[in-house]
Amino acid sequence: MSEEKIRITAEKTLSDNWYVLKKYSFELRRRDGSWQAQEREVYDRGNGATILLYNLKRRTVLLTRQFRMPAFVNGHSGYLIETAAGLLDNASPEVRIRQEAQEETGCRVGEVQKVFDAFMSPGSVTERVHFFIGHYQAEDRIDEGGGLEHEGEDIEVLELDIDQALGMIKSGEIADGKTIMLLQYLQLHVLKPRSLMVLVAGPYRSGTGDDPALLARNVEAMEHSAAQVLAAGHFPVLGEWVALPMTRLAGSRAVGDAVYNAQFHAYAERLLERCDAVLRIGGPSAGCDAMVEIGQRLGLAIYHQVEQLPVLSGGLAQG
Repeated sequence: MSEEKIRITAEKTLSDNWYVLKKYSFELRRRDGSWQAQEREVYDRGNGATILLYNLKRRTVLLTRQFRMPAFVNGHSGYLIETAAGLLDNASPEVRIRQEAQEETGCRVGEVQKVFDAFMSPGSVTERVHFFIGHYQAEDRIDEGGGLEHEGEDIEVLELDIDQALGMIKSGEIADGKTIMLLQYLQLHVLKPRSLMVLVAGPYRSGTGDDPALLARNVEAMEHSAAQVLAAGHFPVLGEWVALPMTRLAGSRAVGDAVYNAQFHAYAERLLERCDAVLRIGGPSAGCDAMVEIGQRLGLAIYHQVEQLPVLSGGLAQG
């Protein structure tokens, strides 16, 4: 028989207007073996379920936006972006989440996959939430959704690109815990990573004295890394591939002349704005460091080794 650790000594109902709020008096056996008297208020609203509907081919998710009074009184607008969710009300989690998802999103839900259970606020609320994901297609949208008016629901349905939704976690636009958990689960375990356009940034002029042979050697080093990026399934680019021809067309006659100095980095920066990531290689280079800083301001992923890039199937083998 296991050692007793909790003894409830009193139970008092404080409210049962919406759900049930009780005050418990209890004794807790501490790790040193002593008993400590404590009191806690516990809110029992039943258990719930939530689902993230996603389209793998289009890389989109269906979310909802609705007003939440507790968030409003805690300094938020109250309009939270969330995954479809609801209380079980004596139904099984699988049955209830299909019903709830259709009511809120207007999407007929077929097969669902349960991914985990979680207590979302165990310090005060009894609710255990069952987390699901499920695939949807355009033809599964059978009505407008929006929830049930007689239950006070006025729900806006949002179809978002998954990368946009993940970015909204970082920006704070998505602040609901269950939604963050399911979006991150989807990113880690389900969605195929997309191919990235990666700017390979390494020293070009640094330490060369603008010697053409040394400049060419630096470009060759960057191109070697570019081949590895390609083999990992991504699309590599070098600023030099764009900026050198463009500065020559603009009238530059040599690396380091006035036209080159005025335009080289401007071309490279415009290219960077269209990239997803920066691979910084090689030794000291003020120009490379500037590109990394710009990339960070743009919110790009910064890598320092090819091995850090996500490996995709379909990369091109290098001979």
